[in-house]
Amino acid sequence: MTDVIDRLVGIAPGDALDTLRDQRPSARANAQASYDALFDADELAHVAQRERLAIAYWTVALSQSPTSAYYRDLLAAEDAALLQALESALPGAVTSGPYGSYPEGPLSVEDVAGPIWQPDAALAAAVGDRLAAALAHTHLLVYRPRDSSPAAIQALLDAGWSADGIVTLSQLVAFLSFQLRVVAGLTVLKGELA
Repeated sequence: MTDVIDRLVGIAPGDALDTLRDQRPSARANAQASYDALFDADELAHVAQRERLAIAYWTVALSQSPTSAYYRDLLAAEDAALLQALESALPGAVTSGPYGSYPEGPLSVEDVAGPIWQPDAALAAAVGDRLAAALAHTHLLVYRPRDSSPAAIQALLDAGWSADGIVTLSQLVAFLSFQLRVVAGLTVLKGELA
C-alpha cells in the first residue's frame, strides 16, 4: 500500500524518517486511512470524485503548499478543464490570513479584517453553482475559519449540497490542512537529517 505522506515527503523504506514514522504506527495508519476514505471512497453520491479533487487542489493551492503539485496532477487526470478554471482563478483568491472575528470577548483583540472571496462569473460559469459555492466555502475555511456560520452552511445548502456532502467537504479541508502541515514538518526534519 502506498503511503501518501511518505510519497509527498520522499520517504523511502528504511530511511531515518521511515523509522521515525514507524514509532507512531497508529498515527501513520490513520492518516493514510483518512486519505483513503476521502479519495478512494466507494460512496460518491454526495460528493463526486471530481469535486473531491477540485476541493483538494483548491485547499492546498490556497495554502501555497508544495503538496499542490500532487493534487494538481490528480485533478488534471480527472478533469483538465476544471483544473484550468481553478488555476485561472487562483491568483485572485490567494491571500495571507487568517482573517475573521471572534465573538466579543478577550479574543476579539485578535480580530483581523481581510478579503471575503467569492468566485467571479467566469469561474462560476466554468464550474457550476454547486462547486462554486464549495470553492467559496473552502476559501472561508482556509483563510477565515473563525467566520464560519450558519449562513455559510446555508449558502452550500442553497447551492444543492446535502448535509452529508457538507460534512465530507469540511472533512476534506480539515484533512488536507492536517496533511500539509505534517508534510511540511517532515520535510524540515528530512533536511535536518540529510
